Amino acid sequence: MNEDVQLIFEMSRERMEKAIEHLDNELMRIRAGKANVHILDGIMVDYYGTPTPLNQVSNISTPDAKTLMIQPWEKTMIDPIEKALMVSNVGITPSNNGEVIRLIIPQLTEERRRDLVKQVKNEGENARVSVRNSRRDAKDEFKQMQKDGLSEDETKAAEDALQKLTDEFTEKVEKIVEAKEEDMMTI
Repeated sequence: MNEDVQLIFEMSRERMEKAIEHLDNELMRIRAGKANVHILDGIMVDYYGTPTPLNQVSNISTPDAKTLMIQPWEKTMIDPIEKALMVSNVGITPSNNGEVIRLIIPQLTEERRRDLVKQVKNEGENARVSVRNSRRDAKDEFKQMQKDGLSEDETKAAEDALQKLTDEFTEKVEKIVEAKEEDMMTI
């Protein structure tokens, strides 16, 4: 493979890997009926006027499979943390004893599981679209390079390699989504 083609190919691979990484991060936030500290990722707390990630103002742990425990570094942070949890999309009402905040993860109903599976499928589709967009962009660059002098055979070989890469990443997305769906439905 010519150097420029190789560079485009590697950039495409990198973008596809980022799509998989993003999918993993998004799926971690989806609540599967068991306590997982990652469902609190992205929650910002008003820390003396500055929006600060929850995990930077408290210790978050899972004492058991159905409970998340948030222990603020400062007792004065209990109210702002509770407020942040209430306005977040976590969907669990916090309770506190003046020292720690507890989130009891409710058992998922069959309907809620189906909704979560739809959400998982949607995230999977977003990842597939991202992978395909990366392929499209690379193919456009290959076609431009062909106009600028790259041989037809080299262009075809590059596009074939790109398609194999796309298929590989699409399969990874499928496996990740299937595993998460199974996790959702068997808890």
